[in-house]
Amino acid sequence: MLYLDNAATTPVRPDVLEAMMPYLTQWFGNPSSHHTVGEAAADALADARARVARVLGMRPGDIVFTSGGTEANNLAVKGIALGAQHLGSRRHVVTTPIEHESILESVAYLERLHGFEATRVPVDRDARVDPDAVTGALRDDTALVSIGYANNEVGTIQDVAAIAAAARARGVPLHVDAVQAAGWLPLSAADLGIDAISLAGHKLGAPKGTGVLGVRGRVPVEPLLHGGGQERGRRSGTEDVAGAVGLATALELAEAERDEASARLTAIRDRFVARVLATVPSAELTGHPVHRLPATASFTFAGTSGEAVLLELERRGVVSSSGSACAAGSDEPSHVLVAMGVPPEVAQTAVRFTFPHWLRQPLDAVADAVGASVAAVQSGG
Repeated sequence: MLYLDNAATTPVRPDVLEAMMPYLTQWFGNPSSHHTVGEAAADALADARARVARVLGMRPGDIVFTSGGTEANNLAVKGIALGAQHLGSRRHVVTTPIEHESILESVAYLERLHGFEATRVPVDRDARVDPDAVTGALRDDTALVSIGYANNEVGTIQDVAAIAAAARARGVPLHVDAVQAAGWLPLSAADLGIDAISLAGHKLGAPKGTGVLGVRGRVPVEPLLHGGGQERGRRSGTEDVAGAVGLATALELAEAERDEASARLTAIRDRFVARVLATVPSAELTGHPVHRLPATASFTFAGTSGEAVLLELERRGVVSSSGSACAAGSDEPSHVLVAMGVPPEVAQTAVRFTFPHWLRQPLDAVADAVGASVAAVQSGG
């Protein structure tokens, strides 16, 4: 069985598990406890925070450990917007209609319960947002811009640096959801010019339930969780020390491998895409053909059912997905594809292949399995 659903989750890397083990066993203490076991945990937490900060081009005090990407995105959108609201009259946020549900639902929450207005800047057929359109959406009362670095369904990469420059010129914080970008694209907030960035450990070979929000200290953040005041008051709750160590280890490994893995996977991806398009008449690539993640290839197959194609692929030893795992089981067409202008009935035929970082062999056999699976669905058998 070949697992090609790595955008949904990845297995824990052996080096990550090894780094975590001491903090699940011998040094299991609460990092807020003032004794030897607790202080060892606190030291490990501080070290993990510093290691993550180095990769993100931020200060250790900017790093907030969370339970995953969804919590990090919620804290970024709600926390920064509400923090700006409390300091003045800013009640406007800017985003796009193709963001992860954790962004879109957080924006809707601000509209519904806190009187915010939101501008959802449209994207083009390739899922790219025009930085000039984002600039045009900014207002004097804009509290936050929140944009995904790379889309989780089609892999399109946004021009984050250009958007950051426009937001910075207007004094508006920019949050970037980098959950899918980590390990494939540069993450330095200093180089990109961004104010906040979200990551999820389980996309990188760390366990599920681990995440990070990096947010510059100058940006006010209203906490969503209240209690003991951990994470400099921005996220109360006893910290998962082993999870933080695991995430830091996975992030460092991914960053060290990034350039080589990106080049290698881009070549494999392009060969796979070309073979699918050449051999499957109904196949259409979704997302930008060039500005896309190295390990993502997504298609629609008009006249089929995406779920039926997935079942046929699994019969042939290939595991993939129809899009975001967070929307699995929904009968609705992908909001990403619909926002790109794909007809709903075609959007429901989508299949996404996301490759592991270690992949080295061509995927010609998988491309042939795609063709056989689509043909089987179209023929009814």
